[in-house]
Amino acid sequence: MSLTKKQKQVYDFIKDYLDKHSYSPTQMEIQEHFGFKSLGSVQDYIRYLKNAGYLESDSNSVRGLVPIDPNQAESLPEAIEIPLHGSVAAGNPIEAMEGNEMVQVPASMIGKGIHYALTVNGESMIEDGILDGDLIIVKEQKTANNGQTVIAVMDNEATVKRYYKNKNQIELHPANSSMSPILVDRGDFHIKGILVGLYRSY
Repeated sequence: MSLTKKQKQVYDFIKDYLDKHSYSPTQMEIQEHFGFKSLGSVQDYIRYLKNAGYLESDSNSVRGLVPIDPNQAESLPEAIEIPLHGSVAAGNPIEAMEGNEMVQVPASMIGKGIHYALTVNGESMIEDGILDGDLIIVKEQKTANNGQTVIAVMDNEATVKRYYKNKNQIELHPANSSMSPILVDRGDFHIKGILVGLYRSY
Protein backbone atom coordinates (compact mmCIF):
# COMPACT_ATOMS: atom_id res chain seq x y z
CA MET A 1 0.00 0.00 0.00
CA SER A 2 1.32 3.43 -0.93
CA LEU A 3 1.41 6.38 1.45
CA THR A 4 0.11 9.89 1.00
CA LYS A 5 2.49 12.78 1.56
CA LYS A 6 1.20 13.38 5.10
CA GLN A 7 1.26 9.68 5.99
CA LYS A 8 4.88 9.52 4.82
CA GLN A 9 5.68 12.57 6.97
CA VAL A 10 4.18 10.91 10.06
CA TYR A 11 6.11 7.70 9.32
CA ASP A 12 9.37 9.63 8.81
CA PHE A 13 8.84 11.60 12.04
CA ILE A 14 8.39 8.40 14.08
CA LYS A 15 11.44 6.81 12.43
CA ASP A 16 13.67 9.88 12.87
CA TYR A 17 12.51 10.36 16.49
CA LEU A 18 13.40 6.75 17.29
CA ASP A 19 16.82 7.11 15.64
CA LYS A 20 17.53 10.29 17.62
CA HIS A 21 16.19 9.35 21.06
CA SER A 22 16.40 5.53 21.02
CA TYR A 23 12.69 5.38 21.87
CA SER A 24 9.55 6.20 19.90
CA PRO A 25 7.37 9.30 20.30
CA THR A 26 4.10 9.18 22.18
CA GLN A 27 0.84 9.90 20.38
CA MET A 28 0.72 13.29 22.13
CA GLU A 29 4.20 14.19 20.87
CA ILE A 30 3.12 13.30 17.33
CA GLN A 31 0.01 15.43 17.76
CA GLU A 32 2.04 18.41 18.99
CA HIS A 33 4.63 18.08 16.20
CA PHE A 34 2.06 18.15 13.41
CA GLY A 35 -0.50 20.39 15.12
CA PHE A 36 -3.32 17.86 14.84
CA LYS A 37 -6.51 18.95 16.59
CA SER A 38 -7.00 15.65 18.39
CA LEU A 39 -5.32 12.38 19.27
CA GLY A 40 -7.94 10.71 17.08
CA SER A 41 -6.14 12.05 14.01
CA VAL A 42 -2.87 10.56 15.25
CA GLN A 43 -4.58 7.22 15.87
CA ASP A 44 -6.00 7.25 12.32
CA TYR A 45 -2.50 7.68 10.86
CA ILE A 46 -1.08 4.97 13.12
CA ARG A 47 -3.89 2.59 12.14
CA TYR A 48 -3.27 3.15 8.43
CA LEU A 49 0.51 2.77 8.78
CA LYS A 50 0.00 -0.49 10.68
CA ASN A 51 -2.42 -1.83 8.08
CA ALA A 52 0.00 -0.84 5.31
CA GLY A 53 2.84 -2.74 6.98
CA TYR A 54 4.90 0.35 7.85
CA LEU A 55 4.40 0.27 11.60
CA GLU A 56 4.10 -2.12 14.51
CA SER A 57 2.93 -1.10 17.96
CA ASP A 58 2.47 -2.43 21.46
CA SER A 59 -0.77 -1.30 23.06
CA ASN A 60 0.73 -1.74 26.56
CA SER A 61 3.45 0.85 25.90
CA VAL A 62 3.07 4.60 25.44
CA ARG A 63 6.27 4.45 23.37
CA GLY A 64 5.57 1.19 21.60
CA LEU A 65 5.61 2.40 17.97
CA VAL A 66 8.14 0.60 15.76
CA PRO A 67 8.55 1.79 12.15
CA ILE A 68 9.45 -0.93 9.65
CA ASP A 69 10.21 -1.01 5.94
CA PRO A 70 7.63 -3.33 4.36
CA ASN A 71 10.03 -4.04 1.49
CA GLN A 72 12.85 -5.10 3.79
CA ALA A 73 10.92 -6.27 6.85
CA GLU A 74 12.35 -9.20 8.70
CA SER A 75 10.46 -11.09 11.34
CA LEU A 76 10.92 -9.24 14.61
CA PRO A 77 11.34 -11.25 17.81
CA GLU A 78 8.13 -11.20 19.77
CA ALA A 79 9.86 -10.90 23.14
CA ILE A 80 13.26 -10.11 24.56
CA GLU A 81 14.76 -10.71 28.01
CA ILE A 82 16.09 -7.82 30.10
CA PRO A 83 17.22 -7.70 33.76
CA LEU A 84 14.59 -7.09 36.43
CA HIS A 85 16.29 -4.88 39.01
CA GLY A 86 13.79 -5.24 41.83
CA SER A 87 11.37 -2.46 42.79
CA VAL A 88 11.22 1.31 42.62
CA ALA A 89 9.03 3.63 44.63
CA ALA A 90 6.30 5.71 43.10
CA GLY A 91 5.99 7.53 46.39
CA ASN A 92 8.63 8.14 49.01
CA PRO A 93 12.04 6.75 48.00
CA ILE A 94 12.75 3.15 48.98
CA GLU A 95 16.05 1.34 49.21
CA ALA A 96 17.51 0.76 45.76
CA MET A 97 17.32 -2.90 44.82
CA GLU A 98 19.33 -4.89 42.34
CA GLY A 99 18.26 -8.36 41.26
CA ASN A 100 19.49 -11.20 39.14
CA GLU A 101 16.11 -12.06 37.64
CA MET A 102 15.28 -11.66 33.97
CA VAL A 103 11.91 -10.72 32.55
CA GLN A 104 10.47 -11.00 29.04
CA VAL A 105 9.06 -7.84 27.46
CA PRO A 106 7.90 -7.08 23.90
CA ALA A 107 10.91 -6.54 21.65
CA SER A 108 9.23 -3.43 20.23
CA MET A 109 9.76 -1.66 23.56
CA ILE A 110 13.55 -1.96 23.47
CA GLY A 111 15.64 0.49 21.45
CA LYS A 112 19.34 1.18 21.39
CA GLY A 113 21.33 1.14 24.62
CA ILE A 114 21.13 -0.82 27.87
CA HIS A 115 17.66 -1.43 29.29
CA TYR A 116 16.28 -2.94 32.47
CA ALA A 117 12.91 -3.35 34.16
CA LEU A 118 11.59 -2.32 37.57
CA THR A 119 8.37 -3.09 39.43
CA VAL A 120 6.53 0.02 40.61
CA ASN A 121 5.48 0.38 44.25
CA GLY A 122 3.08 3.19 45.13
CA GLU A 123 0.74 5.66 43.47
CA SER A 124 2.69 8.90 43.01
CA MET A 125 2.71 8.55 39.19
CA ILE A 126 -0.90 7.48 38.60
CA GLU A 127 -1.78 10.62 36.61
CA ASP A 128 0.83 9.52 34.06
CA GLY A 129 -0.84 6.11 33.90
CA ILE A 130 1.89 4.40 35.98
CA LEU A 131 0.13 2.22 38.54
CA ASP A 132 1.18 0.20 41.57
CA GLY A 133 2.49 -3.17 40.36
CA ASP A 134 3.30 -2.03 36.81
CA LEU A 135 6.52 -3.08 35.15
CA ILE A 136 8.42 -0.10 33.75
CA ILE A 137 11.14 -0.28 31.12
CA VAL A 138 14.13 1.97 31.76
CA LYS A 139 16.95 3.02 29.45
CA GLU A 140 20.16 3.28 31.45
CA GLN A 141 21.67 6.78 31.35
CA LYS A 142 22.98 9.36 33.79
CA THR A 143 21.39 12.53 32.40
CA ALA A 144 17.86 13.69 31.65
CA ASN A 145 15.98 16.66 30.23
CA ASN A 146 13.47 18.67 32.21
CA GLY A 147 10.10 16.94 32.23
CA GLN A 148 11.41 13.44 31.56
CA THR A 149 10.44 10.64 33.93
CA VAL A 150 13.57 9.30 35.58
CA ILE A 151 14.77 6.69 38.04
CA ALA A 152 16.55 8.81 40.65
CA VAL A 153 18.69 7.51 43.50
CA MET A 154 19.36 9.51 46.66
CA ASP A 155 21.50 7.98 49.40
CA ASN A 156 20.87 4.54 47.87
CA GLU A 157 17.11 5.05 47.83
CA ALA A 158 15.36 4.93 44.47
CA THR A 159 12.23 6.62 43.18
CA VAL A 160 10.49 7.24 39.85
CA LYS A 161 9.51 10.88 39.25
CA ARG A 162 9.49 13.66 36.66
CA TYR A 163 12.84 15.45 36.65
CA TYR A 164 13.22 19.24 36.77
CA LYS A 165 16.44 21.16 37.30
CA ASN A 166 16.76 24.92 37.78
CA LYS A 167 19.69 27.12 38.78
CA ASN A 168 19.33 26.42 42.48
CA GLN A 169 18.22 22.83 42.86
CA ILE A 170 16.74 19.67 41.41
CA GLU A 171 13.06 18.86 41.92
CA LEU A 172 11.43 15.46 41.50
CA HIS A 173 7.74 15.86 40.72
CA PRO A 174 5.07 13.20 41.27
CA ALA A 175 2.21 12.76 38.80
CA ASN A 176 -0.32 12.83 41.60
CA SER A 177 -1.92 16.14 42.53
CA SER A 178 -2.26 15.07 46.17
CA MET A 179 1.52 14.74 46.61
CA SER A 180 4.30 17.31 46.84
CA PRO A 181 7.57 17.43 44.86
CA ILE A 182 10.78 16.12 46.40
CA LEU A 183 13.41 18.86 46.68
CA VAL A 184 16.86 17.38 46.21
CA ASP A 185 19.25 18.93 48.72
CA ARG A 186 21.56 16.01 49.38
CA GLY A 187 24.91 15.39 47.81
CA ASP A 188 24.45 11.72 46.94
CA PHE A 189 22.03 12.10 44.04
CA HIS A 190 22.24 10.52 40.62
CA ILE A 191 20.04 9.42 37.73
CA LYS A 192 19.94 5.71 36.91
CA GLY A 193 17.89 5.97 33.72
CA ILE A 194 14.84 7.35 31.96
CA LEU A 195 11.45 5.73 31.51
CA VAL A 196 10.91 4.49 27.94
CA GLY A 197 8.06 2.04 28.35
CA LEU A 198 5.45 0.47 30.58
CA TYR A 199 4.23 -3.13 30.55
CA ARG A 200 1.10 -4.21 32.32
CA SER A 201 -0.27 -7.75 32.49
CA TYR A 202 -4.02 -8.18 32.75
